[in-house]
Amino acid sequence: MQATEPLVTSGAEGAASGAPTVKRRVTAMVYEFFLLFAVEMLAVLVYILLTGNRQEPLFQHGLKLYLFLVTGLYFTWCWRDSGHTLAMKTWRIKVVQAGHARLPWRTAIVRYLLAWGWFAPALVVCAVFGLHAKGEIAVALTIGIVAWALTAFLDKDRQFLHDRLAGTRLVLLPKIKR
Repeated sequence: MQATEPLVTSGAEGAASGAPTVKRRVTAMVYEFFLLFAVEMLAVLVYILLTGNRQEPLFQHGLKLYLFLVTGLYFTWCWRDSGHTLAMKTWRIKVVQAGHARLPWRTAIVRYLLAWGWFAPALVVCAVFGLHAKGEIAVALTIGIVAWALTAFLDKDRQFLHDRLAGTRLVLLPKIKR
């Protein structure tokens, strides 16, 4: 999407005022981490209650798949419903796609899968090289996250790579006058 294309926003939010800064987006992501942690803890509780806290490998892998799906549902539903999660709303950030009043389900799902680029390469590196210590995993994740964040500086509109590939963009919403 070119920077000159009109953005579709709801009347209550007013017109979008360009792309939020990378710092603002990363700060919203940190806030999102804490909110998502709460959502996933509730999901783990439900999973444990349903499975009787079984520890066999099948159930351990099932928990990972379940959390992947719960996380995906959380993000895609929020992006589809209002264009933002609670953290994005707090920081006045909205995800949009040209020509759509609401993000289509397919686009939201593609964006969610592409957003795993923040973490997946580092997790693959950890698996391939047998990195299991918390410090090693933390370093790999930090390098991967910083590398992904730098993709915004390579984009003319300062959008992250997953937004560019999904055909979406993040916009900064104006402050609501009270």
